[in-house]
Amino acid sequence: AGLKFFNVYGPNEYHKGRMASVIFHAFHQIRQYGNMTLFRSHNPHYIDGGQMRDFVYVKDVVEVCFFLLNHRTQSGIYNLGSGQARTFMDLTLNTFRALGAAPDVRFRDTPEDIRDKYQYFTEADMSKLRGIGYELPFTSLEDGIQDYVQQYLLPDRFY
Repeated sequence: AGLKFFNVYGPNEYHKGRMASVIFHAFHQIRQYGNMTLFRSHNPHYIDGGQMRDFVYVKDVVEVCFFLLNHRTQSGIYNLGSGQARTFMDLTLNTFRALGAAPDVRFRDTPEDIRDKYQYFTEADMSKLRGIGYELPFTSLEDGIQDYVQQYLLPDRFY
């Protein structure tokens, strides 16, 4: 089986640099500066912070991988997300909440060189994976951020 990963976040992404998840970057920016800066929307259909992604906790990714390893059904490419798009504002406010910090969200223009390529909405269609019998629920963004921040980022816990 091939997997198309959506926006994966969770423990042990410290080595990814700029490519680490938005949650990882939000945590560090909030801790260092007390605020989080998001890209402003340049699409009239989305408010600032209303851009949406399908964020999936790495612990759920591992569960799906084990399922596919142990239930070799049909080969193919499977989407791997939570199946529910959430806003960057949701992500940011939940990161502030997990840190016990008062929200301070700021916006800056999306860089010109990526503005015309910027994706405002991504959401995994999970029907193919569900269709082969994967029934476990996916961790909510709220619970995933809380676990990631409290159990891994705050205590600097790796592996």
